Amino acid sequence: MSGVLRNKVQRKFKMRGYSLKVEALSEVLSFLSHFPSDALDDALELLLDELHHLSLKSSILDREPVHKVVSLLLEADAAVEENPSSSSSSASALRVIDTFIVPKFRYDPVKKFFHEHTGRLPIHGDASAKATLYKDRFLLLFQRVSRDPRFSTLAFDASSSDYGSCEISPIQSLVGRVGRRWIMGVISQLEDGHFYLEDLTAAVEYKITTGFFVENTIVLAEGEMQLDGVFQVRTCGFPPLEDREKSMAFFSGLDFFGGGILTKEETLRLAELEKNAVNDMFVILSDVWLDNEETLGNLETILNGYENVEVVPSLFVFMGNFCSQPFNLSFKSISSLRVQFGKLGQMIASHQRLKEHSRFLFIPGPDDVGPSTALPRCPLPKYLTEEFQKYVPNAIFSSNPCRIKFYTQDIVLFRHDMLYRMRRSCLIPPSTEETSDPFEHLVATIIHQSHLCPLPLTVQPIIWNYDHGLHLYPTPHTIVLGDKSEQKAFRYTGVTCFNPGSFSNDGTFVAYRPCNQEVELSAL
Repeated sequence: MSGVLRNKVQRKFKMRGYSLKVEALSEVLSFLSHFPSDALDDALELLLDELHHLSLKSSILDREPVHKVVSLLLEADAAVEENPSSSSSSASALRVIDTFIVPKFRYDPVKKFFHEHTGRLPIHGDASAKATLYKDRFLLLFQRVSRDPRFSTLAFDASSSDYGSCEISPIQSLVGRVGRRWIMGVISQLEDGHFYLEDLTAAVEYKITTGFFVENTIVLAEGEMQLDGVFQVRTCGFPPLEDREKSMAFFSGLDFFGGGILTKEETLRLAELEKNAVNDMFVILSDVWLDNEETLGNLETILNGYENVEVVPSLFVFMGNFCSQPFNLSFKSISSLRVQFGKLGQMIASHQRLKEHSRFLFIPGPDDVGPSTALPRCPLPKYLTEEFQKYVPNAIFSSNPCRIKFYTQDIVLFRHDMLYRMRRSCLIPPSTEETSDPFEHLVATIIHQSHLCPLPLTVQPIIWNYDHGLHLYPTPHTIVLGDKSEQKAFRYTGVTCFNPGSFSNDGTFVAYRPCNQEVELSAL
């Protein structure tokens, strides 16, 4: 291997926060020797992604963890060569992205450009981080709305509504002005029982007439300032959406989703491979209570069924909660839950085809073991999972939410009981003019807000410095909303959204084919 490749490997590992010992570097170079020159970058990125899912004790890598990952990857590659139709052929196309490594971008309203945050982000932010959270959410939507022809400022022939110009006015400019105006702001309760709209310039008390909103929701409102200083709203709604392709075109070269930037040639190649991935399927289950015998029996039934199909699923996604009792100060079942994870590992290992050709992803639920209830949640602790990994060493334990890059598709998975909390927190009952389905209202809300959890921080705490991990911009292809409510699927503005239901309560789950975004609502 040339010195150029050696330097490239060291640089790539350093960018991910790793240092390589001599033996580990030799192991990486040996692994890369199995690939042609035009595939070295992809192979190296795949190796780094797999290393990230290991519970490493140090950022200084010796030979052992690198050899472990290299062996697994080479075994998978050999299986693909032996059986090209196997679902293992998609292993290199599937990348799980932890929320805590998603790049953070901030919008500059003066230069009209996103710039990436560099350096480490502390978990415990200072007071300014909370203000920055709201500012970043507002500017993310404001730059999107500013490109909408209905609200953009034009030099000539400005578009108008029935009441006048659609140009968005800063709230500060409403003082002393008469007539109808459009404003954009965040709903805030600055005083008990009094709601305000805030932007970056000021806040104004307002009265709403209709809508489906909670505190922290960003809205566009048309109305008129009254003599008492209250903004009387006539029309109010969510900021308009922007096509994913348009967003990607405006900010090409920026990796909002995580997982790296693809060249045009790489995108075309993956799109071609994706067309042939018609057999790839994800099986997604939510509320998998490992301390419940009936749940384990149902899980055994599902594994037996998929073990005997012609092409096994590419991925099994198990979403929490993994215990029927919530984790709190009175929780005394951690050691028994560790044993239950070990039993699950044995169950999966007894299904040879699934163990060899499927991947297994675990996402914690809102009541699972963890340092806090704030979002995003870190992966399940190693103490719980190490028994399981003895049987299924290539299992992935990721954050909640987490992201999947599958060929050209962007998929977001989020486990939270959002529907109950949104309905409990909404200021006004949702309108039934277009739909009376609460799940459809929920989907529309999070997509328009470009955020997975637009609830007040008093209802659902969020780690201030990692709020960007819950952003939905540009809009992904698929959003999985694990919820204890009724199983549902809904396609909105080109985005496929579904809730697999509560597996432990009603035996429901989803079989999802990402190639054509087909959702199969299933139940035992």
